[in-house]
Parts: sequence; C-alpha cells; structure tokens
Amino acid sequence: MARFQYVAIHKSGKSTRSFIEADTKESAVDTLKKQGIRVLSIQTAKKTNFLSISIGGNKVKSKDLVIFTRQMATLVNAGVPLVRSISTLQQQTESKALKKQLGQVVRKIEGGTSLGDALQEHPNTFSEIYVNMIRAGEEGGILDEVLKRLAIQQEKDAAIRGKIKGAMTYPTVIFSITIIASIILLTTIVPKIGDIITDLSGGKGELPVYTRALLALSDFMLQPLFIGLMVVGLPVSIILFRRLIKTPKGRYQWHKFLLKVPIVKVLITKVAIARFARTFSSLMGSGVTIVRAINTTAGSIGNAVIEKELIQSARFIEGGEQLSTRLEKSKHFPPLVSQMLAVGEETGQSDQILLKVAEFYEEEVDTFVGALSSILEPVMIVVLGAIVGVIAASVFGPISNISTNIN
Repeated sequence: MARFQYVAIHKSGKSTRSFIEADTKESAVDTLKKQGIRVLSIQTAKKTNFLSISIGGNKVKSKDLVIFTRQMATLVNAGVPLVRSISTLQQQTESKALKKQLGQVVRKIEGGTSLGDALQEHPNTFSEIYVNMIRAGEEGGILDEVLKRLAIQQEKDAAIRGKIKGAMTYPTVIFSITIIASIILLTTIVPKIGDIITDLSGGKGELPVYTRALLALSDFMLQPLFIGLMVVGLPVSIILFRRLIKTPKGRYQWHKFLLKVPIVKVLITKVAIARFARTFSSLMGSGVTIVRAINTTAGSIGNAVIEKELIQSARFIEGGEQLSTRLEKSKHFPPLVSQMLAVGEETGQSDQILLKVAEFYEEEVDTFVGALSSILEPVMIVVLGAIVGVIAASVFGPISNISTNIN
C-alpha cells in the first residue's frame, strides 16, 4: 500500500491538501470521490529514507497544544471572534513555535481561509485528526464543542503516555546503573584483582570456570575492538535503527514484532483500543462520516499493523458492511469492543458507546501499567544484585581458596 499526497475540493467548496493510503492512484481517487471530494492533483508522497536526517527545533509540546485548545474552546463559546481569539492566545502562549504558527494561521484566516485549512498548513503541530474535527465543527456550527472534545482527547492521550513513561523510568534507571557499574567493575577493578589471583594461583587453568569466564570477558572489554564497538558501533547502530523504523516498511515490521512480545503486546493493544475508541467517538460525535473517521483514526493508533487492519476495514464498510462485523474478525480487537459497538450501531449512539469503551480501556491501561511497574522494580533490583553477586563470587571465591591453601 502506497501513500499519496493530494490537493482536492470538498463538496462544501473548500480546497484541501492531505494524504491518503491506497494501492494505486486510481483507487485513491475513487475512495476520495466516494467521500464527495473532487481531486485536483495527486502524486506519490515522498518516502522517508532511513539514512536521511530530520532536523527538529520547531516542535510544539503537547502541553502547550492542550492549553491552546481548551482556552480556544472557552473563547469561542463566549462569542469572541475567531481571529481575535487566536490572536489573544498567540500573545500569551509561552511556546515560541506555537506563537509563530498561530501568527501564520491568523493571516490565513484574515485572507479568507477557513480555520481547518489554515491549521492544515502545520501538520507537525495539528494532526489530521485535529484538522478534520475542526472542519467538522466549522461545518456543523459546533466549533466550541469540538474544541472541548479535542482538549479532553489530548489530555487523556498525554496522561496515558505520561503513565507509561513514569512506570518505565525507575526500571530504566536501575538497568542503566547496572550496565554502567558492570562496565566500570570489569574494566578497572576486575583486571587488577585478576592479575593478583592469577599470580597467586599459578595460572588461570586452576581457577573456577566462572572466574575464568569473568576474566576473559574483562580482557575482551579492554580490547580496541570492544571500545570501537561501544564508541562508534553502538551509536551508529541506534541511529540507523531509528531511521529504519521511520520508513513505512521498517515501521510495519517493527510494530509487527512488538505485537509478538507477550507483555508488550498486551500494553500496545490496550493503548491502541483506548485511542481508537476515544478518537473515533470524537470524530463521529463531530459529524465526520464513518469511512473518513476510520481512515483518520487509523493514523492515531500508534501501531502500523492495527492501522492497516482498520484501513482495510474501511473498504468493506464502503460496501455496506457494519464496523462491528469487521472488528469481530479482527486479531487485535477483543469481542467486548465489537459487541458494544454493535449495540451502539443498533441504537444510533456509537459515539457514546465508544466513549465508554475508551474510558474502560484507559482504566485497564492504568491498572496494567501500575501492576507492571510494581513487578519490574523488584525484578530489576534482583537482577542488579545477581550481577554484583556473580562478580563478587568470581573474584573473592578464588581469593578465599588461595588464602586457605596458604594458611
């Protein structure tokens, strides 16, 4: 499946520039036509080369975007004109990047561009989901409600990311300390003690196997080859890996691998379902069509495998099939999601039902992350103690034996 960039005109008469994934240009144009979008030009989007280096520095923090969105909702709800609202928020924001972008947005709106089209000029800050919901709010006259939904959605998503990062901080610190301490011991202290033990024992052949293995590892870590691997090889490998997983194929394979790792798979699936349910609910509640909502939501899942599955589901839904029916056949969505969505489709309250699903799985993520954190902390301490214990036994065991023999 390829990614195409297109310029088109909506049935409302507004021009837009966006991206779509399809097998061919023709199928992409057909999909857009079914959505009431007239394509002016379409071309294959540039692929990300895994050796290319992207330069940042113009990034808006999620916290600043959440504050802007919520304050914008308040001002619009109070009846403050759109341009004046954005200008006010531009003056008081602490983010230099956001301040610059809002200035450009104001100029676009003053020139006759809609808010959604103006925001679309800054895709690194305002995602496709954000822009589509803003457009739906403008068309339906419910921009203040849409902005409130966006603020809540962003806060929930930021909260999930924060809890996962918080749970992984302590184990990561302990693991890093363990690696650094082991390298220091094996490259500074162990070689000196090893020379003493070897001299006293008359050679490495008389030492225990684990002591000889430790001394061999210490010798290897002092070799130019190992130093070169650590100083040059490791950083280069990390950079190449990060570039690789930014390409569509590399990203898909990496996400496919993660879904096979037992504990990681559970966490990724729960987070993906929570994001899907809340984002899809927000889009449906804002008046976005179901096919467009699915295609837009797929990009917010955070996993390329589940994203592809949702995009494929959209094609069947265009043919008249229910979304709940497609999710029943999914490998990643549990039966609870499809069953609750089926109830929502029967009652015409899919957005409300999915909101409850999102809240349920957000609580599931909280519980899982808390349990994972409580398990990882003692495990990492045990691992640290085991490594230190092995090194101590390998060094002091032979010394004790030699002392006994001398006595």
